[in-house]
Amino acid sequence: MLASVVVSMTAASRGKVRSLVSLCRRLSSSQRGSTDTADRPPSEASAPLPGGETPEAQELRLRRRKNPSGCSVFLFPGQGSQFVGMGRGLLKYPNVKEMFTVSHKILGYDLLALCLEGPEEELMKTVHCQPAVFVTSLAAVERLSCENPKAIETCVAAAGFSVGEFAALVFSGAMNFAEALYAVKVRAEAMQKASELVPSGMLSVIGKRQAQYKYACLQAKEHCKSQGVEEPVCSVANYLFPDGRVIAGHQQALDFLQQNSRRLEFMRTKPLPVSGAFHTELMASATEPLREVLRQVEIRRPEINVYSNVDGKRYMNESHVRRQLVKQLVSPVKWEQTLHEIYERTQGENFPYTYEVGPGKQLGATLQKCNAKAFRKYTQVQVTTYDD
Repeated sequence: MLASVVVSMTAASRGKVRSLVSLCRRLSSSQRGSTDTADRPPSEASAPLPGGETPEAQELRLRRRKNPSGCSVFLFPGQGSQFVGMGRGLLKYPNVKEMFTVSHKILGYDLLALCLEGPEEELMKTVHCQPAVFVTSLAAVERLSCENPKAIETCVAAAGFSVGEFAALVFSGAMNFAEALYAVKVRAEAMQKASELVPSGMLSVIGKRQAQYKYACLQAKEHCKSQGVEEPVCSVANYLFPDGRVIAGHQQALDFLQQNSRRLEFMRTKPLPVSGAFHTELMASATEPLREVLRQVEIRRPEINVYSNVDGKRYMNESHVRRQLVKQLVSPVKWEQTLHEIYERTQGENFPYTYEVGPGKQLGATLQKCNAKAFRKYTQVQVTTYDD
């Protein structure tokens, strides 16, 4: 059963919340796909059209025909992008205050006050920053919807970094705002508990071209064993850009990597201000709470392409979404691979407009390092001021 505050919402308020964000996306009929087969019987979905073309083939052909220079892609940031003051520039836009009001009911605390005023140490906590980034990102969609509705209408793809994937799925129509926020709440609490079981963390690493990250992790685990750590964990948790990684695991392993960074061909190492080793085996205890809540929420097939962190491929259906969101907790975020999947195109083909929708510019920085040509059409949607 979902949290009582969600279940007890009146029909009117629930209906209003369901309309937030996902219904502001005025997708054109071609984007929704007059050839969409999701609601057709299997026999009808696979039946050939006049001329021998199947609906699936027609949909693919229509997608390829769309001029990418007139389309947009949305990128939703994850944990680590939060900062005190985010959301200040969004409150005048439709639905935003209502989103924070609903968030207060679901979370049990004043998320808006925490975003605007802090204290910073509370906002930085996993249990708080994940809902904060999720809501602020979708509030930024409301701003973009008012200031540049064409960007909403022409969006063909979305991806989110870690918790940002939930915002991408809400935007795509796959989940509704209230239920997705409750799932994020459960996820954040479970990850916080998992991170408190053993001293662990995450280390940002920029390596030389000859750096061997898996070998470095193997050496760090051997060091941990020599220190009496049973079943040590140390692995790449985020693939960000060429030669840019985040490695996560037991704290002793990360200390070893920092102390031996020169020998391991690391040019720079920096501990991240997070509470645990996210996207590694150390998050295993968080998977069941998330799996259970995802069984209870309504999930639909995304109306646009949404890409999974687990393998960089787009979500195919509801069950695929549920499986991958759980697997994401203990799997590395393959962000570099996702960007290659989204922006891959033949030479001379135009790139879409890209909007980073949420706090920070980290995803823009990774896009610039992965694909400089795609970055030329990148814009960040401001979340603090009214003026760009």
